[in-house]
Amino acid sequence: MANVEHGGTAGNAFGAGAAESARARLRAIRIGLWVIAAVLAIRQVTVVLSTPKGERLTDLETWVGPNGVLHVKGSLYDSTQFTGTPFGGLVLKPLTRAAEQALGWGWTFGSLSLVVVLGLVVARALPQPVSRRTALLAAPVAISLLMLSLPVRNALYLGQTSIIPVLLVLLGCFAVRGERASGLLIGVAAALQPTMLLFAPLLWFTGRRRAVESSAITFAGLGALAWAAMPHDSTTYWVHHLAGVGLGGDADDLSNQSLHGALLRLGLNGPLEITLFLLLGAAVAALGLRRAIRYARDGQLLLAVAITGCVAVVVSPTSWQHQLLWVLLALVGRVGKKTSDRPMWPVAVILVMTLPAKMMLPNMAALFPLRDNVVLLGALAAATIVPFLSRTSEYYRAPIPTDYARPVPTRWKRVPLLPFLGRVFTRPNLLLELLLIRVGYSAYQQVRLAATGGTSAGGRATAEHHGDQILSIERFLHIDIEHWVNHAVFKVEWLRDFFDFYYESFHFVVPLTVLAVLYARRPGDYRWARSALGFTTLIALLGFWLFPLAPPRLMPGLGVVDTVHGVQDFSKPDYGTLTALTNQYAAMPSLHFGWSLWCGVVIAVLAPKWWMKALGLLHPLFTVSAIVATGNHWVLDAVGGAAVVGAGFGLTHLLQGPRPRPLMKPVEVSMKEPVPATGRTPS
Repeated sequence: MANVEHGGTAGNAFGAGAAESARARLRAIRIGLWVIAAVLAIRQVTVVLSTPKGERLTDLETWVGPNGVLHVKGSLYDSTQFTGTPFGGLVLKPLTRAAEQALGWGWTFGSLSLVVVLGLVVARALPQPVSRRTALLAAPVAISLLMLSLPVRNALYLGQTSIIPVLLVLLGCFAVRGERASGLLIGVAAALQPTMLLFAPLLWFTGRRRAVESSAITFAGLGALAWAAMPHDSTTYWVHHLAGVGLGGDADDLSNQSLHGALLRLGLNGPLEITLFLLLGAAVAALGLRRAIRYARDGQLLLAVAITGCVAVVVSPTSWQHQLLWVLLALVGRVGKKTSDRPMWPVAVILVMTLPAKMMLPNMAALFPLRDNVVLLGALAAATIVPFLSRTSEYYRAPIPTDYARPVPTRWKRVPLLPFLGRVFTRPNLLLELLLIRVGYSAYQQVRLAATGGTSAGGRATAEHHGDQILSIERFLHIDIEHWVNHAVFKVEWLRDFFDFYYESFHFVVPLTVLAVLYARRPGDYRWARSALGFTTLIALLGFWLFPLAPPRLMPGLGVVDTVHGVQDFSKPDYGTLTALTNQYAAMPSLHFGWSLWCGVVIAVLAPKWWMKALGLLHPLFTVSAIVATGNHWVLDAVGGAAVVGAGFGLTHLLQGPRPRPLMKPVEVSMKEPVPATGRTPS
């Protein structure tokens, strides 16, 4: 009534305008997400169809090629290339004949259409309550993640059919009406991939028993049909190979991400390996299906289906990489009581399912068992370990909020602050931070290498030309001291050894130590410092890409001695054990100096005592001396390193705001304490 009396219709008009503005923003975001999904789809199709014919759709070629399954007169399995069920061979023969006539186009676009339908079904199956905004945005996000995932990329590139069983199960659980139709689709999926029978217990114990009966009848009927049409093939598959065990590639191949493959890779074989596989597989199946049933009864049917699929990945004798979509679908589970912990599981799943394992874990022999089985470990974790929240949990919809600093105005009107960078006081999730640091450094290595054509010696002529330019500028400025400093230090053995050790040892140790101390003692400052370091490194990568530069030690005729690695062959420079992974011509800007200067600035700003600040500033001083004395950088490289550090801190301030300061607790004033004559209370 007050609005009517004093504001007339103005209040309603204002509210309607705000609502319309919100709808317009939501519409723009939705359109943007669909554009991203479309771009990713076009890119995948372009990659497949632009690859030479003999290199793309190679698994499809096992069907349509000269020696493929379609041209085998005897058993399907005589080709040694077919690993599917007899029913799969019976059904896919006419499909692949059509694909052969379409030269792969029809197959590729058909597979792409299946991925789109899969994304739409997943978005529709999100557990309630789901806001309208989430529902509208979920479909393009799901399709984009599917397009980026390794299983879909492999399926599109190789011409695989592994998307079909996953889609049939999801359609049976979420799209069709009636239990009999649901069971029919799941039965067809099991006829193509027998491990889909694991969904029968999930359906049975959640009250969908008619669906179980229908799926069992469908599976048995289709198997009998294939047996009648192809008796020899059926005997080979079901009797001689125990549902396909041993068909196709070697079971210990890295692409087989099942428990059986992992045990073989660990060196186990024979009766011991078979016994362990059966016992561990039974334990995983029992625990995983029990969890799946619990989450299905909780109303999280999509999560339950994903967990069951992960169980199938683990217990199947062979789970090739293009069959691992179930791990990605486990993304829908909510983990963590705190808001800051929520991104941990989604980010881990996305990294596992979209990046090669070598980018996630260092190339160290001790980590090979983890690296070689990273997708299996993801499936095992989703099936048995990850503590997904129940919808009845108080934290499911209302996690413990993050402690943010006071909001600050944007730096510029057209540059909004980015809240995910965090003016936050709470400590970020450690596992998530380690994953991002590792992946970020792997990307850093790859970009450095790609900047010179993918080889450590690539781009030599350009890099040396840029080296001549840098030397000319330094001579003009009278700061070309590299040769003099290098030879002066080389003559003093203890000084040479000191700078060699400092150059090799402190580049990673000091920044990681600073980050570790801040993470443990001052999490708010950790976020600020980490963001600045990230921006610094990203800007430096642009420098490596745009301006490859030979360091003084790799400039012919300059006479600079590489004190760290000895005399160099300029055509094949040696950078120690990392020669094959590093770009020899990534000298401008110097991240050796840049990271050390970042350390010095952070310590100088945050250290509580003056001597700590002074000690922190000595690190960049020693580093710039070391990089010049060892012949690894020009003086101007250090200037470039300082510039990117300044830009890193500047971008952090621009997009995040000033460094957050913890709010001081108010001082309690005693009632007996006299009030100053000015009348002001003590602060």
